[in-house]
Amino acid sequence: MDVAVVARDLAIEHDALELLIAELDDVDWKLPTPSPRWSVADQIAHLTYFDETAVIALIDPTRFEALAHELAGAASQGDEALDEFTLGELRPLDPPSLVARWREARIRLGEAATQLSNDQRVPWYGPSMGSTSFLTARLMETWAHGQDIVDATGLSRVPTERLRHVANLGFMTRSWTYRNRGLDVPDDAVRVELNAPSGEIWAFGPPDAAEVVTGPAEDFCLVVTQRRHLDDTKLVATPVARDWMLKAQAFAGAPTDGPAKGTRT
Repeated sequence: MDVAVVARDLAIEHDALELLIAELDDVDWKLPTPSPRWSVADQIAHLTYFDETAVIALIDPTRFEALAHELAGAASQGDEALDEFTLGELRPLDPPSLVARWREARIRLGEAATQLSNDQRVPWYGPSMGSTSFLTARLMETWAHGQDIVDATGLSRVPTERLRHVANLGFMTRSWTYRNRGLDVPDDAVRVELNAPSGEIWAFGPPDAAEVVTGPAEDFCLVVTQRRHLDDTKLVATPVARDWMLKAQAFAGAPTDGPAKGTRT
């Protein structure tokens, strides 16, 4: 997919989340979310920090590498140290100030993204990423942390065609999910067929694969971003495909497990 298309959809996803959180009051911002230790405000602070560092990765790779090294050092000291490193400067901000800072970061990210070419690589945590994958990951993060806010506050949102980016990333990270856990990637190919919000079918993988995942696109995205357990969705998966879905992780970092069955429905 063209990097300009992903950049456009990332900007729309940003705007959609800001419109959603405009409904929150002061009590809502302090509510705990499914992410341990994080409030609703922390979810936006997290997006702010990584949108700001995404800009640095695009315009000053040398500075970004230094920041990535510092983040790795904080992460080695535990979750609370990592939270302080990424969120500490942002937590004292009141909601309007936090939203304003996030808005500034994402506007700058959108401006920097206009300079990206389709074949360009961008430094990030771990291996560098292709420009399209880099922006897709930012869209996925925005959508997934938006889901955490929805789950915490009881707000609702309608699934959109932008989920195709998240679904594609989820499919593309199947092999990485296993390697990240130190496991061999199963030899069996998997076909994914998803019912898109528009009613069309999004298909990934060889059409003759014996292993298949089918069901709503939104459910697939919720599973690969570890926002829902497979058994709490309408997805249907054959055995090898099910094994992947129970481990799926479409985001960078150390291997993590999604919610237990029945805890986020």
